[in-house]
Amino acid sequence: MKPETTPHIFFDYNRKDVDNETLLKLYRGMLKPRMIEEKMLILLRQGKVSKWFSGIGQEAISVGITAVLDKDEYILPMHRNLAVFTMRDIPLYRLFSQWQGKANGFTKGRDRSFHFGTQEFHIIGMISHLGPQFGVADGIALANKLKKNNKVCAVFTGEGGTSEGDIHEALNVASVWQLPVLFCIENNGYGLSTPTNEQYNCENLADRGKGYGMESYIIEGNDILEVYTKLKDLVASMRLNPRPVLLEFKTFRMRGHEEASGTKYVPIDLIDEWGLRDPLLNYESYLLKEGVLSEEIIQEYKNEFKHEIDENLDLAFAEPKIESTEANELNDVYKEFKYQEVEENSEKENIRLIDAISQGLKQSMERHDNLIIMGQDVAEYGGVFKITDGFVEQFGKDRVRNTPICESAIVSAAMGLSINGYKAVVEMQFADFVTSGFNPIINYLAKSHYRWSEKADVVVRMPCGAGVGAGPFHSQTNEAWFTHTPGLKVVYPAFPYDAKGLLATSIEDPNPVMYFEHKALYRNIRQDVPTDYYTIPLGKASLLKEGKDVTIITFGAGVHWALETLAQNPEINADLIDLRTLIPLDTDAIYKSVKKTGKVVILQEDSMFGGIASDISALIMENCFEHLDAPVKRVASLETPIPFAANLESAYLPKEKFKQILLDLMSY
Repeated sequence: MKPETTPHIFFDYNRKDVDNETLLKLYRGMLKPRMIEEKMLILLRQGKVSKWFSGIGQEAISVGITAVLDKDEYILPMHRNLAVFTMRDIPLYRLFSQWQGKANGFTKGRDRSFHFGTQEFHIIGMISHLGPQFGVADGIALANKLKKNNKVCAVFTGEGGTSEGDIHEALNVASVWQLPVLFCIENNGYGLSTPTNEQYNCENLADRGKGYGMESYIIEGNDILEVYTKLKDLVASMRLNPRPVLLEFKTFRMRGHEEASGTKYVPIDLIDEWGLRDPLLNYESYLLKEGVLSEEIIQEYKNEFKHEIDENLDLAFAEPKIESTEANELNDVYKEFKYQEVEENSEKENIRLIDAISQGLKQSMERHDNLIIMGQDVAEYGGVFKITDGFVEQFGKDRVRNTPICESAIVSAAMGLSINGYKAVVEMQFADFVTSGFNPIINYLAKSHYRWSEKADVVVRMPCGAGVGAGPFHSQTNEAWFTHTPGLKVVYPAFPYDAKGLLATSIEDPNPVMYFEHKALYRNIRQDVPTDYYTIPLGKASLLKEGKDVTIITFGAGVHWALETLAQNPEINADLIDLRTLIPLDTDAIYKSVKKTGKVVILQEDSMFGGIASDISALIMENCFEHLDAPVKRVASLETPIPFAANLESAYLPKEKFKQILLDLMSY
């Protein structure tokens, strides 16, 4: 660890008022992860661990930040922040088990290395897409600010990660909302192999703080006392005056991005230069010089940590390989939700679909005081469809929040709110715009419970569908993107009664729900709806008509096209199934009807290929083949984007095509 001769002390350390006990705590904080890493590199060469991302040479940053935060303040680290985990006193055998994919780890073998979080230790691990971490930190900090608990959170990224759009979005949101987040950039010279001069074209990343209207600082990341003392003062100030701070830590990655990468692309003199700045060796020499540390104490610490590492490694190695069953794997995709039925009252009023959604959302806000609504123009303006009109007056701007135009950061922030005890409803102004927030929905919300048992208590409202002359960018019904993603639930009501009850249940459900609302139905469909709060279970289809000749399966606007077609053709004796929810899918209702009628037509508004109609057709063929009297028919829109002109849009939609295919099927 330490050369035979005491090296030159590179840094001009300033202990200020730091006592000896804290000086030694910081030293131990760096020594322990360094010794673990050195052991891991040996085990990697022996084939006993599969992968390693080394943080050797960067320990001072993780140690300093973790040391100034309270144990219940969230930290969102990256691969090279082992000291965050050790400083929070996570038992080493659990970390070792995690890295070996065993049951005592944090992900049940489903994810590797530092891709995990733990509420017990208030650490929220990374995903490989990097950027969403900053948005999640925004949500955690927003929850802290709403609680008025004077808590701060810290989030890490590397200089390479700052090139991602999610990072820029999250920094802007944090500044606009004045969220108490330490945004920590570890500028270690290389994003994998790409040097900083190919990553950005400003002198210092901290300079970007000016553009976001937030404080920013450049900190010598290898000087543990500079990190600790500056961060201690900053955190104390942020607790009194909540606000975001951007920190650029100058440091260096002494080993490869991960061990298999190597460092051949790094000039050897640069490695030598940064080797002189080793945060542990320099600090050790300083403490020896000051008489705070002795060779005997160093050896005592090393013996202590070596024993702890070896003992915990033995525990992890002795642990059997993880085993699971198909049922276990499937059951962990979603957090268990015990549906509690809230029965409807007898008083009803005749309202439109849009009114039912607004009413359901308002009554959910009254029922859940931890429910936050976020979206573009949802506050005073009431949203582009006026669904949240008047909400600010009743619930205030803390709970009904206008957002910048940045879908990705807001979805990530919703996840952060969920992590820190809140529920969130995010309004996509149009379902088409969800593409800008696709990554955190698919890779964060959907996967979190399966990966490390963390709920994503988020509903994403999706105004969707054609028929209103809105053109290619405002008319998609894109449910198939999400029905293909395990971990998401997909709800798609066609009537006011269903819309209100299903929205209430979606908000009750701790799992992420994509809630589709067809724009063409907003003001055209009316129904008698109970005035009070009530719920409807997800995964239960509605049998709107009963017949013996054919089964029609549809949802959304397709329900109303089918009803109109049946009214025009009273001789057709059909079961009409409104799915209402696509995930979970009511296969029992589908199979029961198909086995009765023997003929099936599946109607969707989306284009055909890759749509949910194809999967339902396959399920029917696999489970009801012997009951079929005709081929399963699918009806969908044209394989084109949605056109604007009314006549082109009408030709695009499958309404007329459905009539003919249904008649043809009846005569098969």
